[in-house]
Amino acid sequence: MWLAVTLIVFILARKLSKRFQHPILNPLLLCLVVIIPLLLVLNVPYDVYFDDNKWIHFLLEPAVVALAFPLYEQMPQIRSRWKVIVTATLFGSILSMITGTAIALALGADLQLTASILPKSVTTPIAMAVAEQIGGVPSLAAVMVLIAGIFGAVLGYPLFKLINITHPMAKGLSMGTVAHALGTAKAAEENYKDGAFSSLALVLCGVITAILAPIIYPLLLSVFH
Repeated sequence: MWLAVTLIVFILARKLSKRFQHPILNPLLLCLVVIIPLLLVLNVPYDVYFDDNKWIHFLLEPAVVALAFPLYEQMPQIRSRWKVIVTATLFGSILSMITGTAIALALGADLQLTASILPKSVTTPIAMAVAEQIGGVPSLAAVMVLIAGIFGAVLGYPLFKLINITHPMAKGLSMGTVAHALGTAKAAEENYKDGAFSSLALVLCGVITAILAPIIYPLLLSVFH
């Protein structure tokens, strides 16, 4: 039942998004706005909903693997510009970790919350593992990842248009760095080249965050405490 509901809501959300072409009408955001209240009103446990949608979850893995094809097509550009790519993802990852965490610490948030915020811009499994390692709450980290991804998917391309960013590498690396898988899905929807670079940034930033988070977090704590 809930599989059918999910598919129907998503199809309608896609049609609405394509018809009106407004950033706030992101299909994922629309699905969340409809399905979450529906589950709460009907008192349906998340486990029940997830079990009905396990096939969609299963398809996530081959969908991610499929991103390797456009990435492979961009290999000449990647080889010729690897220094730019590594530099952009390195500094993007560091800034993503510092900004949210620094704001939370400056506002007096507790340590568990700040540790959960730090890995917000990488894919969920890595964010949960990093958060647990530095003293955060994995489930809360997953929520932060979702929020960051939605904001990136909704606001990314309007910002590119506003400041006249048109190069596929610039757009793709930006989306993958700050909005992980959700940003990559949006980038692939807009342009397959954007999606290729976004998927590359998604992988690189995950590795960078996993390595640097245990170093950066104590440094931030020493500055704000």
